[in-house]
This record gives sequence, C-alpha cells and structure tokens, in this order.
Amino acid sequence: MANQDRNPQNGMQGSSYIYKQGTTPQTRVAVSQKVRLLTPSYGSTATMSQIGLVSSFSPSESKSVDPVRGIGFGDQVAELVPGVTQPRTASIERAMLYLSNLWQATGYAAGVDGPVRSLKHHRWPFDIMQQMVFSNIADYDLTGTANQGFNGASGGFNGGTKAIQFPQVTGPTGLTSGSHTVLITMNEACWWTDWSSSVSADSAILMESGTVSISDVHDFSSLVGEWLQSGNDPTLGQLGSTRFGINGQTGVVGF
Repeated sequence: MANQDRNPQNGMQGSSYIYKQGTTPQTRVAVSQKVRLLTPSYGSTATMSQIGLVSSFSPSESKSVDPVRGIGFGDQVAELVPGVTQPRTASIERAMLYLSNLWQATGYAAGVDGPVRSLKHHRWPFDIMQQMVFSNIADYDLTGTANQGFNGASGGFNGGTKAIQFPQVTGPTGLTSGSHTVLITMNEACWWTDWSSSVSADSAILMESGTVSISDVHDFSSLVGEWLQSGNDPTLGQLGSTRFGINGQTGVVGF
C-alpha cells in the first residue's frame, strides 16, 4: 500500500486526510493561510509539492551599508555604499508524522525511507518555492474577472506572478473551478544548517524545527543582472531619491 502521508498527488506531498484543505478568508490583507511552501518530496522526480503541517516559516536576510566620509568636510556622510548581502536564511517548524518527517518533506531519504538521521548525511541541496495565493478580491482587481488569476509574461517585469488552477468543487450553479494569482518567490539551493526536536511530557505533538541557508532568491522568471528593473530607477520613471534624480528632477513631489 502506498504511503498516504508521502504520496504526492494534486500538488500536495500526501493524499491522506491530514492534507485535506479548508477555506481561507477573502481579505485585502495577506494572510498566512494563503501561503504555500513547495519542496521536492523524497521519491518524487516530477515536480515540487506543497509541504503539509508547517506551523511557521520565517525567512530573513541582512546586508551591511558602509558610510563614506571625507577628512576636512565636517561631520557629513558623502554616500552610503551597500556591502555584500549575507545568505538568506529561513526557519521552518513542522509537525512530525510517523510516515513523513521534515527531511523526507525536503527530498532526503530519511525516516522509513532511508538512513538520513543527521545534518552530516545531507549531500545535495534542495529548492523551496514560496507561493502567496491572492484572495478573490485581489484577483478581481488584477484581472477584472471573478475566479481568474493573473499570469505575468515570462521574463517580464511581473513574470513572477502566475495563475494556478484549482480543482472543481460544487458551487451554486453546479461544478465550478477557478484560478488564483500567486506571487512566486524561489529560494534556490538550500542547505539545512540546524535541526532540533523536543519530546516533552507536557506536549503530545512532536515538532521538528530547522534552519536553512539559501544560495539565491529570485522571482522564478527574471534574469538577474545589471539591467534588472528593480524599482526606484529614475530612468524608468520612478521618483527615486533627491540625490539620484535625473533630468533636473529633485525626487521631491511638489518642488
């Protein structure tokens, strides 16, 4: 019999009732119930599937910005020069299943499927795709049509925005289906850097926590380079900054 807790079907890593999906609120504010995390499941080579039972996902990154000053020019910052960005990290907490643990959910042969028990057993990185699913309200504002997602042009400025199809359900007029817009953030070549789990008499549920280091982050569509349209560029009609104006523009509205 197939392992229903690790049997990728319909975009999910499992097909048991544990992975049954419920409804989410329709709001303009982004909510956690509409965030999907997809990784390769061990034993599946077709596509990434949504991880189940993740209670928290916390990505973060940082970079230094160094001030440039000159002797004899007083206490004045001439320019702030961005340094190199530190690798992005993300913390993940997931409820452990008997037939699928955190490592199996990210593609490693662990648990009942293999010998991985430690970070030292990891030989290959994996990807994490984060999808922010839009509400019906936001979808309608983008497309002007109910239950229809927006599909950005591949390689375009909005190429990381895609439309995903949801299965048919019983609606007021019979069987209906629709698509939602998703904003894709691709976390590429991730490595687990720490892992922890606690067994407590005061809590029945076994949770697994881990932190990954991420090699690169992109929108799954754009080619990252010198000419990336990354916003606040005065040559693109962005307002930008007073110091970095163009064609006499000060960057201050009304002056």
